[in-house]
Amino acid sequence: MKAPKILIIEDQKDIIKLLVTRLKTAGYEVATAEDGQAGMREVPLQNPDLIITDLAMPGMPGNTIVRILKSSVKYKHIPIIMLSAFVHEKMGDGVEVAADVYMPKPYQAEALLAKIKELLPRAI
Repeated sequence: MKAPKILIIEDQKDIIKLLVTRLKTAGYEVATAEDGQAGMREVPLQNPDLIITDLAMPGMPGNTIVRILKSSVKYKHIPIIMLSAFVHEKMGDGVEVAADVYMPKPYQAEALLAKIKELLPRAI
């Protein structure tokens, strides 16, 4: 069985490195992009099962990525986790187009992995 693929869209290299290590150790295939525009280019190339994106990034912020993908017939099924120092778990309340989950930085690795496991069965 093929490992689920997760696309990380994050502009901080140290966070990318930590996420890649944790996710690969947990058995996921991982692709990365270092800004929002690169992330949007990677979505059709990588065809991820789940996306983790930061909110504040150069080029295109995470909330724009979420809005574009969730309004696309082709990509709206992909679960998206917004991982940022600027968000809190209730941030999606009342937002027209929202990420599936908001997690604050610094994040708890166990909580992130649990959310990924929770969201992936919907995507695969």
